Amino acid sequence: MNPLKLFWLFASPAKGWTQLVHSKPSIHQLYLLHVIPFSLIPALMVYFSGSQYGGHLLPALSSSKLFLVAAIIFVVQLVAVPVMGVIIRQLGEVAEIQPSYHDAFTLAAVAPTPLWMAPIFLFVPSVSVNLIIVSLAMLATAGLIYYGVPVVFRMKERGRALLMFGAVLTAGVIAWGFLMVSTLVVWGSVQNLNFVLPIA
Repeated sequence: MNPLKLFWLFASPAKGWTQLVHSKPSIHQLYLLHVIPFSLIPALMVYFSGSQYGGHLLPALSSSKLFLVAAIIFVVQLVAVPVMGVIIRQLGEVAEIQPSYHDAFTLAAVAPTPLWMAPIFLFVPSVSVNLIIVSLAMLATAGLIYYGVPVVFRMKERGRALLMFGAVLTAGVIAWGFLMVSTLVVWGSVQNLNFVLPIA
């Protein structure tokens, strides 16, 4: 996706969403040019952080196990976005709308961008710094959902837009919690495995 559109999403969310919707990116474009690259950030940063600060920020793992954890995190994110698209489409009933899957996928693919970018701060080996960054990323994501819902779903009534915002935000929080729990479960499971991957 055009970096300029990302800039407008953060600088002026309403304008950014409007420009994005008017550019009509296809699901394939969003997935290949936005979801996949941004999903790589958490996976790569978990690998980097585990390699550099293992035992401090994260429990220590060997390189091969870190690679496996990063790969699983990457795949889970790739699956989560289309699933969230389906869930958001179903949530349209809350606000009495029938959004297309394309619109639902657009929101599901773009709204989590701040959360995908937050792991960049794993370069800083500080739990408190990273907790602050994740909190700010969650607020930014909530803001993107708030401004995105009426634009993406073309909703004129504020009350219905707020209902849809609340439903999507709740689903998003549950999905994010699921991803965090999944990461911890994967980390713990891989920690107990005995294997070696041929990684240089």
